[in-house]
Amino acid sequence: HRSPYHGYSVEFAEHREYVPGDDLRHLDWRVYGKSDRYYIKQYEQETNYVAHILVDGSESMKYGSGKLTKLQYGKMMAACLAYLILHQRDAVALGLFDQTLKDYAPRSDNKACIHNIMTRLAAFEPKNQTNIAVVLHDMARQLRRKGIVIIISDFFDDEQAVLDGIQHLRFGGNEVVLFHVMDPH
Repeated sequence: HRSPYHGYSVEFAEHREYVPGDDLRHLDWRVYGKSDRYYIKQYEQETNYVAHILVDGSESMKYGSGKLTKLQYGKMMAACLAYLILHQRDAVALGLFDQTLKDYAPRSDNKACIHNIMTRLAAFEPKNQTNIAVVLHDMARQLRRKGIVIIISDFFDDEQAVLDGIQHLRFGGNEVVLFHVMDPH
């Protein structure tokens, strides 16, 4: 979670040449002793991020040639990702959608929220067709903080509309990760 901000934090990043006006407390005297030049130590600050996991719960996700459907596979993937994100002390939010956002678990960095996420995933049943683009545009308008948006879907929708929705999310400074769920067998 590299931060775009450089400062004087815990994690060393690089040296840069001294410029008059820099804080002298951050001079690297060892480098000065070896090179007779002044260098400032720069550090990187780590930031936490929010991951918004969006799971397509449309009727097309009911398909599966074996015992496992695309929706069940997507739900398992979402649960695993949520667990991993919470385990590394970042926040996660979950959205379940078809034509609109049907269920939403707000962001939390509390590991105990994994039970709420799994309960919501287990209870959700597909009922309608999908409209991914509408959901992505709605999310782009609602997100106040930059983060990562993970979309788990079979993407049976208008391709250009979906790409426009993804572009809208990216325009807000969010990273977008797509998981294309196909028949798990």
